[in-house]
Amino acid sequence: MNRIWHLRIRKTHRYLGLFVGVQFLLWTLGGLYFSWSSLDDIHGDHLKRPAVGFSASLPLASPSVAFQALKQKGIDSVFSVALIDVLHQPVYQLTYRVQHTGGSLMTHVQLADARTGQLRGALTKAEATAVAQQRFAGSSAIETVEYLTVTNDHHEYRGKPLPAYAVIFRQPAHATVYVAAQLGTLQSVRTDPWRVFDLLWMLHTMDYQGRDDINNGLLRAFSVLGLLSILSGFALYVASSPGLRRGRATVKPRQTQRQ
Repeated sequence: MNRIWHLRIRKTHRYLGLFVGVQFLLWTLGGLYFSWSSLDDIHGDHLKRPAVGFSASLPLASPSVAFQALKQKGIDSVFSVALIDVLHQPVYQLTYRVQHTGGSLMTHVQLADARTGQLRGALTKAEATAVAQQRFAGSSAIETVEYLTVTNDHHEYRGKPLPAYAVIFRQPAHATVYVAAQLGTLQSVRTDPWRVFDLLWMLHTMDYQGRDDINNGLLRAFSVLGLLSILSGFALYVASSPGLRRGRATVKPRQTQRQ
């Protein structure tokens, strides 16, 4: 192979390796962490006590009682009804939609006492804290409780129902239990292993805005550059291999003699 081409391949491989090498390292570190971690532990499932059901003989009011109360508020359609446990009390979780200014439909949730059918408000701070303690499998004391009305794309509670209470426990692994105020239920448990996973996942997908878009242009570009780096390495091996060079040198004279 021409020496000029040999030098061009070597230089291309060197600079591509330098440019994408850091990202290759991050991909490798992320892959190691993902493959050696239990997703159940990452999601905090081991720190959630299972929800307790109610006896089938428990006397409950008809959901229609709550429907009538909603109708008086101007809401004439309900999409779903669920029976949930709020501090060992049966509560109806009524989901409905309201058309807001501009024509957009927004989903809302209304809680109602399942024994009487009367509507009730969202969880208070004390109630949300008690729900977190009831469902949290750890035994650590509570460090602080925060009330969230907004979150950004990098918050560990992003994309989940708001408002919510963040009940922060000291141990294990600085666990934070998120309870949705209007839904009356635990939404997620976040711990230090999850936060490491989330950071590595962002670096892995190269989505530095929302973290979950695996089709973003930056990832695609680095994937192509990574492929070119590998192919240039193969080309460099072919161009610089002494055995292959000797083979080519041996073949050429034989072809000349045949001619």
